[in-house]
Amino acid sequence: MKHWLGMFLAMAAAGIADGATYEVGPGRTYASIGAAPLSTLQPGDTVRIYYRSTPYKEKFVICRQGTAAAPISITGVPGPAGELPIIEGIDAVTAPGQNYWSESRGIVKIGGANTPPDTMPRYIVVENLEIRGARPSYSFTDRNGAAAAYAANASTIYVEKCENCTIRNNILHDSGNGFFVASSDAAVSRDIVVEGNRIYDGGNSGSIYEHNIYTAAVGIRFERNWLGPLIAGAGGNNLKDRSAGTVIRYNWIDGGNRQLDLVDGEDSSIIRADPSYRAAFVYGNVLREPAGAGNRQILHYGGDSGATATYRKGTLYFYNNTVISLRTDRTTLFRASTNEETIDARNNLFYSTAAGSTVSLADDSGVFNLSHNWIKPGWVTSFGSFTGTVNNDGTMVTGTSPGFVDETGEDYRLSGSSACVNAGGNLNPAALPANDVTQQYVKQQGIEPRPVNGVLDIGAFEFGSGGGNQPPVVSFTGTPTSGTIPLTVDFSASGSSDPDGTITAYAWEFGDGGTGSGVMVAHTYNAVGSYIALLRVTDNGGATSSATQTITVNPLAAPVLSGSASGANVSLSWTAVAGATSYAVERRIKNGSWTLLSTVTGTALSTAAPNGNVSFRVRAINSAALSAYSNVLTLRIR
Repeated sequence: MKHWLGMFLAMAAAGIADGATYEVGPGRTYASIGAAPLSTLQPGDTVRIYYRSTPYKEKFVICRQGTAAAPISITGVPGPAGELPIIEGIDAVTAPGQNYWSESRGIVKIGGANTPPDTMPRYIVVENLEIRGARPSYSFTDRNGAAAAYAANASTIYVEKCENCTIRNNILHDSGNGFFVASSDAAVSRDIVVEGNRIYDGGNSGSIYEHNIYTAAVGIRFERNWLGPLIAGAGGNNLKDRSAGTVIRYNWIDGGNRQLDLVDGEDSSIIRADPSYRAAFVYGNVLREPAGAGNRQILHYGGDSGATATYRKGTLYFYNNTVISLRTDRTTLFRASTNEETIDARNNLFYSTAAGSTVSLADDSGVFNLSHNWIKPGWVTSFGSFTGTVNNDGTMVTGTSPGFVDETGEDYRLSGSSACVNAGGNLNPAALPANDVTQQYVKQQGIEPRPVNGVLDIGAFEFGSGGGNQPPVVSFTGTPTSGTIPLTVDFSASGSSDPDGTITAYAWEFGDGGTGSGVMVAHTYNAVGSYIALLRVTDNGGATSSATQTITVNPLAAPVLSGSASGANVSLSWTAVAGATSYAVERRIKNGSWTLLSTVTGTALSTAAPNGNVSFRVRAINSAALSAYSNVLTLRIR
């Protein structure tokens, strides 16, 4: 009895995420995005925008709050060939009934509105959409029905302010800023995740002030994105960031005046005062510098406002990146703004296709700590006057070619003969454990577990120890994928295979902390929620692959109680609940406390009751959970 009563209390403390779904598109409830109740969205609500052959020419603002367990989601539903729904800013119309400022700054805006009432948006997800067309040469119809032009710094998604905002699996292009996040001392954006997106054609021709990405927040992570070249003639950077707590990992970043421009948080003293402002982590990325690109510098760290006292003045941890320069002239890898900026560079592959001594480590300043990097012979510290410090531990690996699988085909994985294999060193302890190198980029917009073969290889990719070994193909099923708690799922990896060998290990992670091994396993989930089950297989060459599947565990339903009284005798009955093994019947006499009357296995109970008003309620029980209470039934006993 004490066992299930303890579970009573635990389950009562747990909340279940809920929300409404609003479907937009041909044959759906809403023909347009603006017709959905965007201004009154509640935690857990989802707006599903279905693909159609013509773009949605609409603009709108999201200024609502979700929760961690129940975010507000704006989700695209792809077409039959995987086409993402398109939201186009060209000739777009602001959603009816919405009133928000800075309409000219974006197509989808997050934060900053009169209608809906202004608030700090929280837990917002925008995913699976193609958003395009926000430049000064394009116009739209504003909330007053007037024609207006976009600003030069307009963005596909303009985040004026948001906390816990996720931008996932979108295509963002053809705008002044491909993606923009703002902060101020009055409203600091926090905990921004930008993952799996394709962002390109940002910037404006002849301008240095707009970029593919321009962000300022406390806590921001960029992961598995493909960031392509800016629009022709644009002088902006690919990713310009003024944040605290910047993490840039497992991305492909191609072109821009600089690939990365990590500078001072000039817009907010709160960003500059945050402890994470003094450290940034950049790892597992492919950075490509095309021939004839703008600035020859790949990465800038520190500041550009001129107020050097507010520059980052911390450490950029730059490790296990593959940097490719196709320039025919000189390439400079890093620019540190002052000698108070430190760049800790480990396990990186720096490769220039140009002949001769065409690569410099630095511009003119900074502290550089170098360990286990690969570079061609003839590199220099600087092409000019260098006033900083280089601490080289003597582990640099040099060679004429890094040994890529297919350099011409842009396959920058390592061949078995590469000198970068097993040539890496330990990471800086400051990167561990949160920023360990556990994944690697997959073209395009994907990641996979990085093979574990002992010593880290140099660069963004780990060589599978089989010497040209092809990775295994992983496939698994879970049966069932949803059900009532406790839910036992039978997992089978029998569909997995290896094209050039055999699978030697099956490692399961069930998403609730449980693990398993073997081709076929069963696992029981004992808590309500949504879990990502992962299978990682390893072949006889040491290569690994993984796949995931979502398992949904639903709560026990609440019974529906009915009954009657005849004198002192009470007859109760209730609906059967799937998955329940017993039912707890509670009683309250008059205005007293609820007490347990009986625990029964059936769906009926006869009992005696004292005179007066007596109330009853029921809960379903099984080995893992308790349901919510039934309705309360009150009977007058005479």
